Amino acid sequence: MLERISGSLLDPHALYASDSELFHDPANRGLDMVMGFTGFADAGHVVKQITTELLETLESELVAVFDADQLIDYRSRRPHVSFVEDHLQDYQAPGLSLYRLVDGLGKPFLLLAGFEPDLQWERFARAVLHIVEQLEVNLVTWIHSIPMPVPHTRPVGVTVHGNRPELIEGISVWKPTVEVPAAVGHILELRLTEAGRKVAGYVIHVPHYLAEAEYPPAAVAGFEYLGAAMSLMLPADRLREAGREVGRQIAEQIEASEEVQNVVSRLESRYDEKAEGTVRRSLLADENDQLPNADDLGAAVEAYLASKEAGQ
Repeated sequence: MLERISGSLLDPHALYASDSELFHDPANRGLDMVMGFTGFADAGHVVKQITTELLETLESELVAVFDADQLIDYRSRRPHVSFVEDHLQDYQAPGLSLYRLVDGLGKPFLLLAGFEPDLQWERFARAVLHIVEQLEVNLVTWIHSIPMPVPHTRPVGVTVHGNRPELIEGISVWKPTVEVPAAVGHILELRLTEAGRKVAGYVIHVPHYLAEAEYPPAAVAGFEYLGAAMSLMLPADRLREAGREVGRQIAEQIEASEEVQNVVSRLESRYDEKAEGTVRRSLLADENDQLPNADDLGAAVEAYLASKEAGQ
């Protein structure tokens, strides 16, 4: 049973209702948390693919629900409803919720997923921080994606940020100093860092010419980076298969257009020029820049964690 936490409208706790049993269950203390919000960039629909796959594939329990009416601007982001002949049905109400999930190896973790709030960012951040502190969350990771002038024929790139050097050093392929439009995930990362909580954000690089469509390889890369950071076995198999089909479709389209071939070739040359002589630490790519299967990834995660423990 979800129960509204008492408080004034200015109280951040009043932004959500929680399942009291799950919220106070000691077994849910000290878990890692993944955050993914749709509505900001989401090139290649990476966040949508990842959160949908997690909720459709893994065992889940609803821990808390945020009040959409307080956080969303309906007129700028109108929900959809179906008109069927002479009546309305299937109203798609916006949702933003916290779930307890269990990965493929039986390890529990938390997922905060849904729309990016349009309103009350600071109050929302206080509410999330309260949840993190009450549940004694170990590590908070969040993911989003941006379009980049990179070719689809090279490994999917990532930029990592946050306050966990062991998750950042040697991983990022793009390390600029630049002013960017803020997302609610940025605000959450800042407030979590100020509160002394462990946090890491992953920005997946999506080829700009594929940014408007679903691009499963980018979602697979996101799964693998998140899984490596939190020692989770996440369900990427269906997306891998979808990525192979998308790859075949892209190859056919490129083959049919000399102009597109030239664009991709120029991007490849630029990518290779910048990548030459750059050594990146990665759990994901082998010497041939091939992404591993689930068994290879699991072995790599275990080896990496063992090496970190040995060095402590």
